[in-house]
Amino acid sequence: MFGMIKNSLFGGNEETEFKLLSTETKDGVSYEVRRYDNAKYATVSSEGRTFDQVSGELVRKLLMYIGGSNEQEEAMGNTAPILITVFPRDDGAMMRRVVVAIRVPQRYQICPPTPTDSMIKIEDRPGMTVYSLQFGGFAGETEYRAEALRLTRTLGETAPYQRKQYFCVSYDPPLKPYGRRNEVWFIQEEP
Repeated sequence: MFGMIKNSLFGGNEETEFKLLSTETKDGVSYEVRRYDNAKYATVSSEGRTFDQVSGELVRKLLMYIGGSNEQEEAMGNTAPILITVFPRDDGAMMRRVVVAIRVPQRYQICPPTPTDSMIKIEDRPGMTVYSLQFGGFAGETEYRAEALRLTRTLGETAPYQRKQYFCVSYDPPLKPYGRRNEVWFIQEEP
């Protein structure tokens, strides 16, 4: 079964396609197992500041790149979701390191425009299978940590996923007041 997530991020129209492998419910918590293909992503990172201090700034940099702040001055349209990679400590708190990424729109996958901001890098990311837990509302570090803990408890100790990082995922523009969609993604370890 294939799924598509229609982008609502700033009125864009790029769709993110994935293969839905399963929908699971355990202890009243529903999550999906999805497969995403390899793709190019524009990324920007920061160290030394907290998730809440830096995530908005880094997202804006990527949206400016996608919107035409690149050497070709090419407005590419928007894609969703925005992925923020975080690195949890043993106590669940996030380290002061984040990597924000946005998938380069499909028609630019072969040759993405060159960023003018030296902080922005273009990465080839491999395909991945993720455990995805969806939730609503405005989300910052506190909300993402709570949902990551809920997914950790739901999956249990033996689930094969990477524990040194996870994704905080956002689909909506910052000013959207209702019907917001966020997710936490754990990357499944490949056999």
